[in-house]
Amino acid sequence: MIKGFKEFIMRGNVIDLAVAVVIGAAFTAVVNSIVENLINPLLGLLFKADSLNNALDVTVGDATFKFGAILGAVISFLAVAAVVYFVFVMPMNHFKERAEAKRKAGQPDPETPETELDVLAEIRDLLAAQADDGTTGHTGSGRHSG
Repeated sequence: MIKGFKEFIMRGNVIDLAVAVVIGAAFTAVVNSIVENLINPLLGLLFKADSLNNALDVTVGDATFKFGAILGAVISFLAVAAVVYFVFVMPMNHFKERAEAKRKAGQPDPETPETELDVLAEIRDLLAAQADDGTTGHTGSGRHSG
């Protein structure tokens, strides 16, 4: 059981996920601070309240519906989503598209390490080219291709 847990923890995906959660939490704190300390007061001025959380309150009987707080949460979500998209998703999609275009054009990406499959494909292509040229690539090992 301990061995399985250790293997699970040592996977790269788990470490990446843990880092993403920590950075996401810190990032969310920054965005929430911007929303609470900048956007909410600005919108609060518009609605004549000290913050958006106290604006647009509707009281019906003993219940108070805080539509301003809901609007603030929606704004916070949209701010986080916009920053994540424009800072992380859009650049990564751009880099992936460029790498795919280079790959389709036959240009290897210098940042992408060559895999065993790539090396084997090169060897296969070289052997096929030698066979087309009529050369056998005989190395003296007693084997002869052809």
